[in-house]
Amino acid sequence: MDNITLVAMTSIVTAGITTGFGTMGPALAEGKAVSTALTSIAQQPDSSSTITRTLFVGLAMIESTAIYCFVVSMILIFANPFWTQVIGK
Repeated sequence: MDNITLVAMTSIVTAGITTGFGTMGPALAEGKAVSTALTSIAQQPDSSSTITRTLFVGLAMIESTAIYCFVVSMILIFANPFWTQVIGK
């Protein structure tokens, strides 16, 4: 097995693991946030507009983590910075 194959295999496996773990955490966090918001709205119906607005801002922040993991995966697959090190040798 040459170095190019090793770098390609490692990049693909790392991209898969990054995407897998990078989406599990935000998915669980979003579920917990929505559940807590619905519980809060059920207890305080008068504050539903404030809770909903805060929920959407929080969901956007949580979702950005999954997007960053996706971007790292795409960089590892399509614009891998390690190719220049391997090809240059």
